[in-house]
Amino acid sequence: MHATISAVSPRRIYRWRVVDIIVAAVVGVASGVIFWAWGLAWTPLSAALTFLGPGAAGLLAGGWLFAGVIGGLIVRKPGAALFTEVVAGVVEMLIGNEWGFTNFIWAAVEGLGAEIAFAILLYRVWNLGAAVFAGALAGASTGVLDTTFTSLAALDAAQKWLYFDTAVLSGALIAGVLGWLVVRGLAATGALNRFAAGRRARIVDDGDPAGDAGDAAERSAQSGRAESTV
Repeated sequence: MHATISAVSPRRIYRWRVVDIIVAAVVGVASGVIFWAWGLAWTPLSAALTFLGPGAAGLLAGGWLFAGVIGGLIVRKPGAALFTEVVAGVVEMLIGNEWGFTNFIWAAVEGLGAEIAFAILLYRVWNLGAAVFAGALAGASTGVLDTTFTSLAALDAAQKWLYFDTAVLSGALIAGVLGWLVVRGLAATGALNRFAAGRRARIVDDGDPAGDAGDAAERSAQSGRAESTV
């Protein structure tokens, strides 16, 4: 008995569906509101961390980085992390805060950081490690931006490194770990049944047999065949 494997064009696998755009946009809008609220908490929270040094404020960076990680984990297509993070940044900007248009710039760079992580993994690995990696790279991107183009640029080298390191840590934990848990929670409710993450109701390594089956189902669905519901 020979197994039959259908050849599916990578272009078709990575083609965005309408549901991909809608869900990524919804995640971005919801995240943007949270970003705005996080911005209100920035001043008192950063002040509370001054006993560790001004660079310790990087621990708060992850509060602006999770949108791209969540969007990437759900949609699993090139551009998803960048798109979701940018939508969140635009929503935060439109609601209004002290940073104005720079919200868009920061969101684009931070989303690109998460996007690069998923690209390095060839858009094939969607486990906790991938989420942490994406969050860490997003944290590194904001660490570079903040210590170069904001008032933090006036800090001494030691404090800049502290900010950069804590931003990476915050991205890995808040955006990465918590983002991964959010996606798992959404999947468990059935809200993501149109996506590979939802059909398995958990995120698995690509090397796991269940992961291979789920990815095959995703490719089959996007190649025009009927989508099965688990």
